[in-house]
Amino acid sequence: MRTDRNKQKKSKWLSIIGLIFVLLILGVGLYSFSVYKSLTDAVKTMHQPTDRKISDLRTNEIDFGKKDPFSVLMLGVDEREGDKGRSDTMIVLTVNPEKNSVKMLSIPRDTRTDIIGHGTVDKINHAYAFGGEEMSMATVEDFLDIPIDYYVKINMESFEDIVDAVGGITVNNNFSFTEGGHQFNEGELNLNGKEALSFVRMRKNDPKGDFGRQQRQRQVIQGVIDKGASVNFLTQFDDIFAALGKNIRTNMTFNEIVEIQKNYKDARHNIDQLQVSGKGTRINNIYYQVVSEEEKQRVQKELKNHLKLK
Repeated sequence: MRTDRNKQKKSKWLSIIGLIFVLLILGVGLYSFSVYKSLTDAVKTMHQPTDRKISDLRTNEIDFGKKDPFSVLMLGVDEREGDKGRSDTMIVLTVNPEKNSVKMLSIPRDTRTDIIGHGTVDKINHAYAFGGEEMSMATVEDFLDIPIDYYVKINMESFEDIVDAVGGITVNNNFSFTEGGHQFNEGELNLNGKEALSFVRMRKNDPKGDFGRQQRQRQVIQGVIDKGASVNFLTQFDDIFAALGKNIRTNMTFNEIVEIQKNYKDARHNIDQLQVSGKGTRINNIYYQVVSEEEKQRVQKELKNHLKLK
């Protein structure tokens, strides 16, 4: 009987690290008091609210009890000493619990767009350097014409800590390349933290450029989620929470995370990966990805439908 109860508890305990990456698609079961306390301590450290109120694109606040669809902007930021950094990784997640699905959209960092609150037209990843999370959220919201409800910021310089905390990840590599002193052969690879960081950073030798890099980023995220869902993960929560507290910031509260676990966790089983395409163009000798109105409208329509917006 005790074994059955333990299995039931373990089945509720899904990857905390995956939850913070994709806050809305994984559950936070309370495996024990020690896990609960470690989680609450980690969330307190990670919690970084913004001054933004409800989006102008929403008529009502999100009601998790009614399972309203919502969105999260994930920012992978290189933060070095003396430099605020830029968001080299920008992924928008939308969740629709009615369809039990998540859409994961990668935005090329060189995408040319209006920087909201700065009065300039620039690369979309510069919004973070100009105005942090709030300006990034406002700029992406304007670009996609959907409300951006939450953000998750990941320090890419220490990203390896998170991968190591879950015991490494498995990915499928499409072609052989070398990056950061590591050789990545074609096929299935088991990566530690340093290797995973080099794997997602390679761009110049990828025939698909930034789009290939985005695909590898999504693979690593999925790898962390898959590893986090394993039973063995249960023994590693102290290391994982320590890595989370050091490397991740979000405006989502502990209570909101609990509500998501209760009402949205089944959405993790159906993740649809999207990307927005642009044309490489030089303007004033600066390289941009210019996205056509038709392409923007295509992506906007898909995300609006998923969020049940008119």
